[in-house]
Amino acid sequence: MLTVRITAAEHLLLRRLAQGHRSDVSEVVADGLLDIIPTVSSPADAYRLLGALAALAAPAPCALTVWLPAPLADLLVPGAARVAQVTQVRIGSASAMLGAALRLWLAQDPGRLAENLSVMHAGRPSALVAA
Repeated sequence: MLTVRITAAEHLLLRRLAQGHRSDVSEVVADGLLDIIPTVSSPADAYRLLGALAALAAPAPCALTVWLPAPLADLLVPGAARVAQVTQVRIGSASAMLGAALRLWLAQDPGRLAENLSVMHAGRPSALVAA
């Protein structure tokens, strides 16, 4: 289990995405990581992730604790190492990497997020209400 700090609007969007796909928030966060982590190999995206990490410097008002499957949580460490390799800035913890990746993922258009989740959850209809 990892805890991250997010804004109230991000928390609401996560809850709506979870409800729309009949899953829980931890599952949506895991799906978001599966969507974001592969992009960290691109230098531009590594810098975007670092920018999302900088946005975490000002504490967000909501703490969110999520459960991630061990193989997915284990991807946070090499992801952080890749960001450090590209940007020369070390991400201090798995929670910080998760927070940055989650905020970067949530910064996308909510409709696109719901669409991507629909692909990942093929066969389960989305009931996401526009944010």
